[in-house]
Amino acid sequence: MWSSLWLLTRRDLKVRYSTSLLGYLWSILDPLLMSLIYWFIFTQVFERSVGEEPYIVFLLTAMLPWVWVNGAVSDSTRAFLRDVKLVRSVSLPHWIWVGRIICTKGIEFLLSIPVLAGFAIFSGAAVGWGILLFPVAVILLAMLTLGVGLLIAPLVVFFRDLERAMKLVLRVLFYASPVIYGASDLPAFAQPLAWLNPLSGIFALFRAGFFPDQLDWALVATSAGITVALLVIGIVVFRRTIGGVLKEL
Repeated sequence: MWSSLWLLTRRDLKVRYSTSLLGYLWSILDPLLMSLIYWFIFTQVFERSVGEEPYIVFLLTAMLPWVWVNGAVSDSTRAFLRDVKLVRSVSLPHWIWVGRIICTKGIEFLLSIPVLAGFAIFSGAAVGWGILLFPVAVILLAMLTLGVGLLIAPLVVFFRDLERAMKLVLRVLFYASPVIYGASDLPAFAQPLAWLNPLSGIFALFRAGFFPDQLDWALVATSAGITVALLVIGIVVFRRTIGGVLKEL
């Protein structure tokens, strides 16, 4: 099973970059350019009142994992639809078709870490003990994306409009998540948004190594609880709908 997951993940990566001159660098350019744009706007155009210095590192510590979330959830909407023949003919655990997407985007994320390290060194960002929490953040984010993927992938087969709806949801979620700002920067009336959004605590873990003030253990615990709940819900929904999915394909 795990070897099959790895083979499918490798296939996705090879197909994605085999005809590309820059290869995996394309997966880095998107978050890098977005971070540079927001850095320019909030440091050179407007007087920034959110985030911490160095702001480019502050942005990248959340922007890079956000790209993982965005890509994994977007691709999960077509987890079954883009490989219908394989899903029907190959005898594999059906969750693998979602899992390979999470792994592919996760590997791309891991390959982008040198970019974060480079900007941290260049900007003189201080590194603290919180960097040890980075693997915990990676695990939680993988669990979250897998849970959401397992929930969405089968539902899109029945409700095709959900694919377009998810694009709108992700666009709103980007600004509703502490990417260009920190959870503590939200005004009092908007604080519940941070506590309801599992990305808030996970992004805090990613930032803890450079910005220890962003770490709120209560927020992290809440995010972890929501993440586990979404994973369980995703597994239950997936198991109950996969039979109908196979008939619908």
